[in-house]
Amino acid sequence: MAANWHNPGQGSAVVAAMDISERPLQHFRERIGAEAFTTTDHQELLARDDIDAIAVMSPDFTHEDYVCDALAAGKHVFSEKPMAITTAGCDRMLQAWVDSDKQFMIGFNMRYMNLFRVMKDIVDSGVIGEPKVVWVRHFVGYGGDWYFHDWHGESAKSTSLLLQKASHDIDMIHWLTGQYTKRVSASGSLDFYGGDKPDDLRCDVCDEQGDCVEFNKGDETGSDTVRNQCVFRSGVDVEDNSVVMMELDGGIKATYMQCHFASTYCRNYTIIGTEGQLENLDDTSQVVVKLRERSKRWKNLADQVYDVKPARGGHGGADPVICRDFLEMIRTGKRPIATPLAGRMSVATGCAATESLRDGWRPRDIPALPDALRHKVF
Repeated sequence: MAANWHNPGQGSAVVAAMDISERPLQHFRERIGAEAFTTTDHQELLARDDIDAIAVMSPDFTHEDYVCDALAAGKHVFSEKPMAITTAGCDRMLQAWVDSDKQFMIGFNMRYMNLFRVMKDIVDSGVIGEPKVVWVRHFVGYGGDWYFHDWHGESAKSTSLLLQKASHDIDMIHWLTGQYTKRVSASGSLDFYGGDKPDDLRCDVCDEQGDCVEFNKGDETGSDTVRNQCVFRSGVDVEDNSVVMMELDGGIKATYMQCHFASTYCRNYTIIGTEGQLENLDDTSQVVVKLRERSKRWKNLADQVYDVKPARGGHGGADPVICRDFLEMIRTGKRPIATPLAGRMSVATGCAATESLRDGWRPRDIPALPDALRHKVF
């Protein structure tokens, strides 16, 4: 992300970074330049007059405070998803945004991927009619590697993976249909990860590393906090297998399934409308539209296969585009594709689903925006 923003003399430059550890800051200076300012105190960073905008890329449980402090300091803010780990935290951030008169954007990079932009265009064109049903299956083939070797596996720091990992998919369901969730019911469990290993056990000192399918030698990107905690430690308390039933505004029904010990990695979306349906065949390259034989359009339109053009850049080409959108928002006030309200509604849905999951499928309504924000946040 920093590489996309760092174009000295061409409109934007990365000038500073904050991290709680020195090692990644050294890594940052090596990539951006020795003259870059670095600190372990975020308030020291925010006090600098040469900084116009802040990108919050820290762990989820820190987003709320960092974003609110940055807005209060008069900085524009880009925040990674999920916006926060509680709905109340999101509402606090929205209030800070409204009070700041600055720009605020959420890092929903899937809105900027070619595959999902094609799907959005198809839905908005009306080809499949009015969306009524959505199914999303998320096979997380690297679940242990990405989510159980560090803080992600602890609910106190992530709430759940129905929030942390699913925040993207929940947002996609909202964005593709144009409607937000109003009620959820969920079920899930910890079926593979977790266990009785000591909380302080790490892969590099474990006697079983030669035989463990989840062995991870650790992070090699300059972090002091090596991502190699045992995935079978007793402190893991987030579900690795879950399903959510969602009722959206307009009567749309959606189902989301997530499994972190799948053998492959894939997101599979199906949207059924009154005239037909669309489905992606893989994560990047194809979308198929099939029309109902009784469709009013059936005689004029055949089933269609859309070949999605590949794109360069991280996250399927999304990173360069979302970075440009952030800069344009700051310069012109243009409304971003990934809005703070969308960030809040994704978190609110994920949190409500987690509450339902841990309460035996009991349905939960999505909390409405506080009255103080209802007419100020779009």
